[in-house]
Amino acid sequence: MCSRRTPPPTAPGRPGRPRSAAADAAILEATRAALVDLGWSKLSMSDVATRAGVAKTTLYRRWASKNELVVDAVAVLFDELELPDRGSLSADIEGVVRQFAALLERPEAKTALMAVVAESTRDAPLRERIRTSIVDRQKRLVEEGRRRAQARGELPATSPAGAVGGTDDLIFDVIAGAVVHRALVSGQPVDTQWVQRFTALLLGGLGAAARG
Repeated sequence: MCSRRTPPPTAPGRPGRPRSAAADAAILEATRAALVDLGWSKLSMSDVATRAGVAKTTLYRRWASKNELVVDAVAVLFDELELPDRGSLSADIEGVVRQFAALLERPEAKTALMAVVAESTRDAPLRERIRTSIVDRQKRLVEEGRRRAQARGELPATSPAGAVGGTDDLIFDVIAGAVVHRALVSGQPVDTQWVQRFTALLLGGLGAAARG
């Protein structure tokens, strides 16, 4: 569907042989599979190492804890999201919403995301890792979409100092929150009608923000 991005940052390895990208990918895939099969509470580093075919020491050289490992396993999935130019801001929004919803339909993505979010409610360092490894990394999509819309003349080319970043954060929260709630909390389909209605609502809000 798209090119792979640089893997999310992980715990620094000890001096020695260079890390293997293939081993990293196998470990992260094994982590997601274990989450689907076992759930968060039963998932262990030993189980992941066995599934990935690596030594447990190899796992701990890369990730210090299960929390770090699971967040990075989720982050890799979200890094698959892309924002190809579909010709208009509305088409760009509809495209990324559909892509995000399709990602959330995958059992490994759904299970892993819900698990880390639930666990983060009582783990502040885990919340911070989710923010830096998943949320902040995906704000690139909003920034890219805004710049493209400005170049097309669909949005004002300039904004008051400090307003752009704050608006980008808000747009990201609105899109991510709405799609996650629709797909995972309400369990309703993110179908064509819903995507179009949501996009129209968001564009109306963007227009009001630009006029303000």
